Amino acid sequence: MNREMERILPQVQKPARYVGGEYRQIVKNKNEVDVRVAFCFPDTYEIGMSNIGMRILYGVMNNMDGVWCERAFAPWGDMEEQMRSHNIPLWALESQDPVKDFDMIAFSVGYEMSYTNILNMLNLSGIPLHASEREGLHNIVFAGGTCMYNPEPLAPFLDFCSLGEGEDLTIEIVELYRRAKLEQWDKPRFLREVAKLPGVYVPSLYEHRYAEDGTLSEIVPLDGAPKTVTKRIVQNLDAAYYPTKAIVPSTEIVHDRINLELFRGCIRGCRFCQAGYCYRPVRAKTPETLIRQAKELVEDSGMTEITLSSLSTSDYKRLPELADGLLDYCMPRNINLSLPSLRADNFSDELMQKVQKVRKSGLTFAPEAGTQRLRDAINKNVTEEEVLRSCATAFAGGWSSVKLYFMLGLPTETDEDVLAIADLVEKVWLCWRENTTNRARGVRIHVSTAFFVPKPFTPFQWEAQLPPEEYQRRVQMLRDAFRRNRSVDYDYHAPDLSRLEAVLARGDRRIAPVLERAVELGVKLDGWDEYFDYKKWLQAFADCGVDLDFYATRERPCEEVLPWDSISVGVRKEYLASERKQAYASRITPDCRTKCTGCGANLLYTEGNCDD
Repeated sequence: MNREMERILPQVQKPARYVGGEYRQIVKNKNEVDVRVAFCFPDTYEIGMSNIGMRILYGVMNNMDGVWCERAFAPWGDMEEQMRSHNIPLWALESQDPVKDFDMIAFSVGYEMSYTNILNMLNLSGIPLHASEREGLHNIVFAGGTCMYNPEPLAPFLDFCSLGEGEDLTIEIVELYRRAKLEQWDKPRFLREVAKLPGVYVPSLYEHRYAEDGTLSEIVPLDGAPKTVTKRIVQNLDAAYYPTKAIVPSTEIVHDRINLELFRGCIRGCRFCQAGYCYRPVRAKTPETLIRQAKELVEDSGMTEITLSSLSTSDYKRLPELADGLLDYCMPRNINLSLPSLRADNFSDELMQKVQKVRKSGLTFAPEAGTQRLRDAINKNVTEEEVLRSCATAFAGGWSSVKLYFMLGLPTETDEDVLAIADLVEKVWLCWRENTTNRARGVRIHVSTAFFVPKPFTPFQWEAQLPPEEYQRRVQMLRDAFRRNRSVDYDYHAPDLSRLEAVLARGDRRIAPVLERAVELGVKLDGWDEYFDYKKWLQAFADCGVDLDFYATRERPCEEVLPWDSISVGVRKEYLASERKQAYASRITPDCRTKCTGCGANLLYTEGNCDD
């Protein structure tokens, strides 16, 4: 660490975010390295170090001979102020070298509201924002993660995008870069060659043309680029790399525990859920693999809590067997086992007994809507009876609090649907009174509502988002309904952030100048209340002459060309359109385990059928 850094660290919050030196960080001899990758997470250290994907790919790249992957995170505002005032560029934690010294700069992007952080980190690094301004093979900037299924708002800033799961693809990308560097290719040749790798999308090789009404009229591949780029998946999770000797953070992080990934994908098909469609097909690890990985992680890190991670943990086929095996190991060592992402339709007394053997962790259910009609419309496949039965099981087992998640503004939602949320919560409260073993202790029912955001590659990708004022009216209606029950805590997502999320999620390349202008105005760290500034965003849109409502509150016809139509997640667009029709008829589609409905994702899986 240089003296300048030593002087500024006492001036900032949580200096451990910036110094590295953690147990299990990977340091290599620079003389034995020919490719250096700065793995950048566009949020703070405590968020990035909680991300499973970043930990996996950090290990994948560092397992490659001659490759050194180091980490960089977005600084908090106080550190950025010190960096700018002392002319200190953004650095990587392992070597403390500036990010601008690295061959490749990779971003993991899982949240649209981190887009400005990407630009700000490049700016702090002294790296030109626009891909067209970065010549040669030095500072190749690429990105992966869920948001890259529509990378168009970031298209001018990225050299290429990695689509889907990166365990195999990242190795192919880095090896191709190594060859390009050795053979001294120019940048255009490298981009043409990397575009040939399945799962790589190069924005500069696609021309977007617009109609007079402002809609996208055509996407034209250039220079031999494929018409459609399909995401990559890992075929066998048991054989895939998983970091069991992972970095132990030197300071507290958001998820300061072991995350044990059970499976990828989801069998359910909730029509609002981007992850449920983009992560298909379902692929699971065996209990034997998971128990082995859990033991290795505990023994190496010393952590005392294991979280079973997936989109729907209770849908893991062999969960009772896995829980028994983990509890045999965890109980004598007083290690807590928590199961988030539980389904109300398969939460059993047997499962409850297992999860409370070490320590009761919080219970969370997500009915999403108050009426059965709307739950059927969104394909939630859960009934009121199942929600209440699960709550009864929990309350009888000694739980005295439950969290319930809902959405407001879902397609076809009415005032009756909104008020039905309060009715359902009231029934949960009565369920507690009838089933609790200790009324004197009381009950806390935490209710949270999110503002529906239409996302790409879902049946609702064509839908309009509610105007903010209509969303606020529905929130107020629900708040009034909850006032009569003091056992209910209600919080809701503010509409401003969700409105911007909708714009960025479905935006095209004309959003890029808005992002650049927003950063110029000082926008950053939008996921944090301390920094989110909606007025600056509105100014950026006004300065660039871009209408938010065109992207957020405009319903799109199914025949409209969408910015992400050159990308495929394996699920056919025709299937999504048919699911949208099912939604308006309030008809459910069975889950993948009950019946395959031919979405197309199974064709990506070459080693068997989904969920086998």
